[in-house]
Amino acid sequence: MAEKKILPLLKVPEDSISKYVLVCGDPARVLKVAELLDDWSEIGFNREYRTVQGHYRGVEVTVASHGVGVAGAAVAFEELIKGGAETIIRVGTCGSLDKEIQDGDLIVATGAVREDGLTEQLIPGGYPAVADYYVVRSLEVALMGQKDVRYKTGLVLTLSAFYPGLLDLPHRIYSEANVTAVEMECSALFVIASLRGIRAGAILAVDGVVIDFDADAYDPHRDKVHQAVEKEIVVALNAIVKMASEE
Repeated sequence: MAEKKILPLLKVPEDSISKYVLVCGDPARVLKVAELLDDWSEIGFNREYRTVQGHYRGVEVTVASHGVGVAGAAVAFEELIKGGAETIIRVGTCGSLDKEIQDGDLIVATGAVREDGLTEQLIPGGYPAVADYYVVRSLEVALMGQKDVRYKTGLVLTLSAFYPGLLDLPHRIYSEANVTAVEMECSALFVIASLRGIRAGAILAVDGVVIDFDADAYDPHRDKVHQAVEKEIVVALNAIVKMASEE
């Protein structure tokens, strides 16, 4: 019998990924999600890519980390799709570009501004980075079942740069254009999902208002942010259960 092909960066067997996948930047967050799963096990851990498998309310779910930024994340998204993913939901953090959206709020991304430096190498700039409507709606329905959760649905900015250099980061202009938040991976996820014919979405916890970003004051390691991340994980898992039950 021929050996199963191993995905080169995730280092998991090619056909080992569930239809439903949650992704996040931090490998430690993968374990936080795993604590909510039944009979989970780690199936791969290489570089920033930790992958676990388990069940949530009877639905098989894969959870994988993709690191920080689009270049490494795109590798994870491509290999997860090669491994069998049909729906990918990012559970991450973001900085608010709307003064009405505060620490601890959640954002469901409908699409992303492609300031990522990577997707332009995959498809011309006119191609949109759009979340799948069914995933967005499933996240919204799951949010309605949560108490004490403030959320907004809208566009996010995906930016490769985190710390400013001699040039200012474009936070203010996109804030004025009614973009809700800035993060670092969604545009790659949405574009790659569209190109490969799968569904993708994202729910993000706000860890600060960054219209005028002050890197020295940035602190995502606060209880309010941790609580918001815990809430978004449950929302995303419940959205997966909803989709699985309807399919």
